[in-house]
Amino acid sequence: MSGSPFHYNLSPDRIRFCPLCGASVDRRAVPPEGKVEMVCAGCSFVYYLSQKVVAGTIPVEDGRILLTRRAIHPSLGKWTFPGGYVDWGEDVATAARREMREEVGLDLAPEGLLGVYSYADAPVVIVVYHVTVPRSLEARADASEVSEIGYFARAAIPWNQLAFRSTRDALEDWFRRPDA
Repeated sequence: MSGSPFHYNLSPDRIRFCPLCGASVDRRAVPPEGKVEMVCAGCSFVYYLSQKVVAGTIPVEDGRILLTRRAIHPSLGKWTFPGGYVDWGEDVATAARREMREEVGLDLAPEGLLGVYSYADAPVVIVVYHVTVPRSLEARADASEVSEIGYFARAAIPWNQLAFRSTRDALEDWFRRPDA
């Protein structure tokens, strides 16, 4: 199997069994559009594989962006902003706040939606909020997921060491704002 042993992508070609009854699944056209989906040969359950949702924040202090260096796969050692998967039944903004608290120790409510990022070749949808960090609060790196943190002015951002396409796209969107 190619890729990191720590990160596996779930895709329709990897699904072999029904999550409800355990029977095998086949790729079949499903009405009304005739789109090919994974369908259980036993109970006819249609396994619609959906993208995962990631919630993130761009914390800003005095015009500088807080970035984290990843201590986990994928993109180990690369820079991004605090974020992670939305848990089942969790509100996206709440997940963004939780991820920021877990990764950098800041418990601040997202102030506004910056953007939603999705790509045809990626199994995630990334929802990014912005957050203003008061000077009185100090961020800290969570050793389990984040090896280092830093506040970066636009010119100092490590653009060639960013973890994901969505990281670059969100940062570029942030700096396109008239007040940035």
